[in-house]
Amino acid sequence: MTSPFFRADLHCHTTCSDGTVTPVGIIDMAIAKQLSGLSITDHDTIEAYHKAAPYAAEKNFPLISGVEFSTHFQEVSIHVLAYAFPLQASPILNLCNKHIIRRRHRNAEILKLLEKHSMPISEADLEEQRGFLSATITRPHIALAMVKKGYVSSIQGAFNEYLSEGKSCYVPGVAISLEETLKTIHEAQGLAILAHPHLIHETAILRKLLDLPFDGIESYYARFSLSDNQRWLKIAARKSWIITGGSDFHGEIKPGTTLGSSWVGQETFAKLLDHYQLVSKEKKF
Repeated sequence: MTSPFFRADLHCHTTCSDGTVTPVGIIDMAIAKQLSGLSITDHDTIEAYHKAAPYAAEKNFPLISGVEFSTHFQEVSIHVLAYAFPLQASPILNLCNKHIIRRRHRNAEILKLLEKHSMPISEADLEEQRGFLSATITRPHIALAMVKKGYVSSIQGAFNEYLSEGKSCYVPGVAISLEETLKTIHEAQGLAILAHPHLIHETAILRKLLDLPFDGIESYYARFSLSDNQRWLKIAARKSWIITGGSDFHGEIKPGTTLGSSWVGQETFAKLLDHYQLVSKEKKF
């Protein structure tokens, strides 16, 4: 029998990508908020699980493997959530490593643009931010360095004025295709979910995406309206896809979004957890 009080957030970020709460801290936060389960979905890395997985086990708190991959499909940025894959799966680890290299090149190009705008930031400046945001250096690291240098007044200001898509210091980086990403997730025995579909504004692109081998769609999201939810729920039902949801919590980077502000119930979480436990026991990788 399912519990009406069961709430699991399947979309959140830690200091291992662009969040401001540590992997251990986000488990403590989830427990404090009386959540029933969690999946940490850092951007292009599963590093958080080195600390989060053993800590969650110690606390007897259900945790499912997850990651949010950045991809491109016909020149459009598409994010894919991968769930319930073995943490030792080499296809996932290899793809994460490709993203590390991609981000290094992208960061170097962003720093060149900032230099042209009389806002020099060195590699050493970025390294100093690892106490606040660790692991792979991302745009929030650069934004924080800009704040500390006095170039902007806030992290959000850095994005609004310079680092967001379409702004003067934005760099898209080398694209990794959606097709490659879906293939990799399935090779790793994971489940591929179309993330925050409301951000896909081109109807023609969305139609093509719905013909690709996704396993599910993120139908519940912190910023979805009731009508938005219904739209994606209908699509999921028509496709017989898994319906997932989560807050997209980042901490101080997105202060208006709280952990657990969007979630899934016990039936969905149990389906993912069963898959995760099954493939993790197979010792395929």
